Amino acid sequence: MLSRVAERLYWSARYLERVENTARLVSVYDDLLFDLPKDIEVSWYNLIEILSGEEIFEQRYKVKDERNVVKFLLADDTNSSSMLSSLKMVRENIRTTRDAVPKETWELINELDLYAQQNIKQGINRSERHLFLNTIIEGCQKIIGLFAGAMSRDSGWHFLIMGRYLERADMGTRILDAAVSLMLQSEPEARIQLGQVTWSKVLKSQSAYLDYRRTVRTSINGAKATTFLMNDPCFPRTLAYCLGQIGEAATKLPRAGLITAKVDKLLEFDYPINSSEDLDEDFHNHLNDIQIAIIEINHQITENWFHFRQGDAA
Repeated sequence: MLSRVAERLYWSARYLERVENTARLVSVYDDLLFDLPKDIEVSWYNLIEILSGEEIFEQRYKVKDERNVVKFLLADDTNSSSMLSSLKMVRENIRTTRDAVPKETWELINELDLYAQQNIKQGINRSERHLFLNTIIEGCQKIIGLFAGAMSRDSGWHFLIMGRYLERADMGTRILDAAVSLMLQSEPEARIQLGQVTWSKVLKSQSAYLDYRRTVRTSINGAKATTFLMNDPCFPRTLAYCLGQIGEAATKLPRAGLITAKVDKLLEFDYPINSSEDLDEDFHNHLNDIQIAIIEINHQITENWFHFRQGDAA
């Protein structure tokens, strides 16, 4: 496979996952603020901090309100990680690799991109936001399902898998980090009420609520929810599962030693979480370290397979 094709497949998977994750994040945050007690104040600007977009946001907007935050995350073309910008990049990467993916992919991504552009005001306005975001999520899952059901498990597939699960691991740790930061910033007397709502919403943001119930078989609290989302080896949105998929895909490709070593190092580290009190500043720093390690894995993938002379194979 040409290295440029491998790179485009890798990034098409990353951007597609980013579209879905952004829609999930806005949707679950909308639900969270609706369900919180009125005396607990939570800012929409927290979402900008989750995604490390403070500098770009503040260049564009003076007011840190709901409308500006949602517009920045969903529609702003100056934000390269916005939902519409990411969809544009999925479409461009698929356009140039159409012979490497199922033929229906091009039609599906065009339909999704067109729907998003024509209905973006529904996402920005609160009244129809839930329907709009659900349609985006379902559109992404339709394309992922097409890949799963109609694509050979060759090199192209392995690059898609690495892109998808690297992006998923990154967003998963950011969502956990946001929940931990929210709890740390709150007043001690408000944490019990806040925790009851927050951790169930975190699980729902990853479609993990029912699997948590089946697997953990206990009430939801910060320690147990975080342990599940970090360490469960079977649920496809946990950090452990995502890292396992990245490592497994890498082993099917040449020169994967440095990448699998970085993945194994992350998997071997077991951060002790015995109670919700352990979700403190040290754990916040631990999540930051994981995000840095994920960035390093991305750099290693780029160095390994994409920085080739034109015509070289991955």
